[in-house]
Amino acid sequence: MYLVTVLGNLLIILAVNSDSHLHTPMYFFLFNLSLVDIYFTSTTIPKMLWNIQSQSKAITYVGCITQLSFFLLFGGLDDFLLAVMAFDRYVAICHPLHYMVIMNSRLCGLLILVSWVMIVSLFYGSSLGVYLSSAASHSSHSGAIASVMFTVVTPMLNPFIYSLRNKDIKRALKRVLGMARTKGTIIWG
Repeated sequence: MYLVTVLGNLLIILAVNSDSHLHTPMYFFLFNLSLVDIYFTSTTIPKMLWNIQSQSKAITYVGCITQLSFFLLFGGLDDFLLAVMAFDRYVAICHPLHYMVIMNSRLCGLLILVSWVMIVSLFYGSSLGVYLSSAASHSSHSGAIASVMFTVVTPMLNPFIYSLRNKDIKRALKRVLGMARTKGTIIWG
C-alpha cells in the first residue's frame, strides 16, 4: 500500500510537471497535495514497516517527537490543501469568466504559503497537546485501525479520487509513459 501511495502520487507529480496544459491552479494544488501525501505517509509508514520486520516497537523520545511533529505538519497541510482545492473549484464553478483573474499565480502561491503557515501554527500547539494527553485513554486495536486508515488508505486513494478519473491527467500520463517506453526501446534496442 505504501508503494502504491508513493508511486501513484509520483505519477501525478510527473504528469502535472511535464504537461504544460496542466499548469493551471487546479493542477498546481493537486501537485502540492500529491507531494504532501508522499511526505505524510513517509513520516510513519517506513518506521511501522521497520517495526513489523524487526519485531520491535521501540522508538526514542526524540524520534517520537520528530515523527509526531512531521505527522501533524503534513496532516494539517493536507487538510488545508483540500480546503484550498475546494475554494478553487468554487471559483471555477461560480465565477467561470473571472476564474483566471481571481485564481492568478500570486493568489495560488499565497494560498499554498498560508496552508503551510497554518500546519505549523495551529497543529503544533493544539494537536500535540490533545494527542499526548489522550493517548492512554484509547484502546490500542481501534487506534491502530484508525491510524492505518488515516495514514495509509486515504493518501493511497487521493491520486485515484482527485486525478486518475480526470481525462487531462490520463492524457498526460499516457504521454509520459509513452515517452518512457520509447526511450526504453531506444536504449534496449
